[in-house]
Parts: sequence; structure tokens; C-alpha cells
Amino acid sequence: RKDLEDRLTSLAQSAIEYQIQLVGLEDDLLERLANAPDDILSDAPLIEGLETTKKTAKEIEQAVEAGRVAQDEVKQARELYRPQAAEGAMLYFLLTKLCAIDHM
Repeated sequence: RKDLEDRLTSLAQSAIEYQIQLVGLEDDLLERLANAPDDILSDAPLIEGLETTKKTAKEIEQAVEAGRVAQDEVKQARELYRPQAAEGAMLYFLLTKLCAIDHM
């Protein structure tokens, strides 16, 4: 089904975007930590950045988990069509072998 394939494609795309966003957050956090003063606790923007990164990472984790659940649903819906696909394949190969039978 076309809608299932579209959903699976959009899930894969969003998972990649989440990973890119997470890597960007990690890089930003590491840069801030590298340039932090001796007393890290006095650096308010660094602490705020840590909190924002933690919050965003949790949101991304929840979105990825929801994507996995949806992906499992798509896979289950695909499995419903497997018996028909097997029958169709059997009929196809049966018809291709039928021409080899001597009709007279």
C-alpha cells in the first residue's frame, strides 16, 4: 500500500533529522564546555544550554520511540499481505512453467 510506504519513508527521514539535530546539540555543548571558565557553575549560559540539550534529547528520544512503534505497525500491516504475495509468486512461476508442457 502506498500510504504505508509513505509513512515508513517519512519515519526514516524524521529519524535521520533527529540524529542530525542531536549531533549538533552535542557539538554545541562540547564547544561550550571547552570554552568554559574555571568555575563552570558560574557560567549561566552553559547551565541553560545543558538544560536545553537535556530537554531536547528527551524529546528526540520520545519521538524516536514513537517512530519505532509506528514502524512496527507498518511491518505488521505488511505481513498481512505475505500470504497473497506467496500465492501470486506461485501462480507466476506455475504459469511460466506451463509453456514447457507438451500439449500434444
